[in-house]
Amino acid sequence: MSSRRGGELLARMDRIPIWAFPSAFLAIIGLGYFFTFYDITNIGFAMPAIATQFGLTGSESLFIALAIGLIGYIIGSYLMGSLADRYGRFNMMLITMAITAIGSFGDAAATGIIMLAFWRFVTGMGVGADLNLVSTYISELAPSGKRGRISVLTFLIGIVGQAVTPFVALALVPNFIIGWRVLFAIGGVIALIAISLRFKLPESPRWLVLHGKVDEAEKIVKGMESFAVRKGYSLEKPKGLALNPERGKFPTSYLFSKEYAPRLLALASMWFFWYIGNYGFLGDAATLITAHNTTIANSILFLAVGAVGYPIGALVMVKFADRFERKLLIFSATVVWFLGMALIGAFISNLMIMIGAFLASLALGLYLQVAYTFTSESYPTRARASGFALSDGIGHIGGALGALALPLVVAAFGFSVGFVAIGITGLISGLIALTGPSVSRLALERISR
Repeated sequence: MSSRRGGELLARMDRIPIWAFPSAFLAIIGLGYFFTFYDITNIGFAMPAIATQFGLTGSESLFIALAIGLIGYIIGSYLMGSLADRYGRFNMMLITMAITAIGSFGDAAATGIIMLAFWRFVTGMGVGADLNLVSTYISELAPSGKRGRISVLTFLIGIVGQAVTPFVALALVPNFIIGWRVLFAIGGVIALIAISLRFKLPESPRWLVLHGKVDEAEKIVKGMESFAVRKGYSLEKPKGLALNPERGKFPTSYLFSKEYAPRLLALASMWFFWYIGNYGFLGDAATLITAHNTTIANSILFLAVGAVGYPIGALVMVKFADRFERKLLIFSATVVWFLGMALIGAFISNLMIMIGAFLASLALGLYLQVAYTFTSESYPTRARASGFALSDGIGHIGGALGALALPLVVAAFGFSVGFVAIGITGLISGLIALTGPSVSRLALERISR
């Protein structure tokens, strides 16, 4: 009876054609994205100053500040994702943001390389987990016909963090000895604000139904229906929806079944190749451009001007996210990425570097949320956060590899070869995405079958 009632409840939820919560909820969720991308970006701009003050070599600074943070990201995403699949999205979303706040203030207060490494690990845990849970949460609450658009709208709020961070860094890092510390402390303040606002959010009805808490889920769905009716929408009769019973207790076990293992392999590979270039560019570009006969201020300026591409890319995807299959959109974004890397690598002029940085940022804005949504909606509710965590987490091994390898490739083969190489890894990611499932405008339960 509970399974049948739960299926009926989710069918009622799926027929609601709009985001059936206050618009402020999207802003609250988007603030988590804002912090995530602020933190992912700020470390690359802070590293030249940190390396100078702590007396680090290039390899030491990259390993301690970037690779350690990525290890924390992977562990945090999987740990909190597994707990969220077992104990709910809402509570874990509060915990992950608290971890990020603690980590950010720790980064700002670090007095040496060991302390910085520890706090980058903590920050990475929170950031990785939060990115996972926000993507999972939005996928489970948004209507199927507008899931891509709503996800990208939320992401658009967050991607502003990636666009403004270079300008904040430009004002702080070259001009003040504690500029990089203030840069991290700002992230901690943002995280504290996000925690206070998240208490307003509901639990995911899909998770509640799966775990037998149908009465709680029905209260939320009734509120969603009332919201839609007040907005003038007539709700259709719900179509029947059969739920697969939950088998076992450990979410990850589902992901290695014959049904989902191929998806896990494809999505983890997609993220692995994407993050090679993503983290190589975000973590190393400022330092490598500086070493290529320019100043820290100029290299940050080039990237800051190019960073306006982040929100532009997201705005483009607001229009197209549900019009085309997401895997086709992902591939298109990787073509733009390759062109941007090729222009930066050519190092023809300051203008070409800025155009290349703009295309790279545009590609990130086009790619990221569509790929996050594609990943989360490809797995079943009972293991959605775990599936996202493993796909994205394994992918971040590629991020660590890219951040460490790009300077070595540039040193051995030249600036142009290094940037073209990470352009190619992006294209490989897009090709792998084409092998994934069709997901656009489909109910999550139908995708996961």
